[in-house]
Amino acid sequence: MARVTVEDCVDKVENRFELILLAGHRARMISSGAPLTVDRDRDKNPVVALREVADETISPDDLREQLIHSMQSYVEVDEPEAETVPMLNGPQAGEGAVDTPATAATAGGGDDSEVPFDRMSEEDLLRGLEGLQPPAKRDEDDQG
Repeated sequence: MARVTVEDCVDKVENRFELILLAGHRARMISSGAPLTVDRDRDKNPVVALREVADETISPDDLREQLIHSMQSYVEVDEPEAETVPMLNGPQAGEGAVDTPATAATAGGGDDSEVPFDRMSEEDLLRGLEGLQPPAKRDEDDQG
């Protein structure tokens, strides 16, 4: 095949737009070092990619999957659920142990659901911020 045209490839990939997308993706793969499946014959990468599609040395379905994968910005991976680890032998609650948020987090394996939190409304927060005073200005801050 001396000259490759889109017409030679249309019977392999019926949609011309998709053919150009696939050939462009394959040309970028070739320029990044992917092995060739046909002889180069002094052709540029897009022509080599079209020749690969026309000669059926590369599957359009495989190219389509690689193109989709290269364009994905988020790939969902199924990871197994974390198993709960049994508590190590140590003082239990009610056996002389002090139940503070720090000890509850370390003794409970880091489970945050056992840590008590104080709830504060927005008004309480604003009242508390009004009572704060700005830090004293130092001489070093004026020079810099």
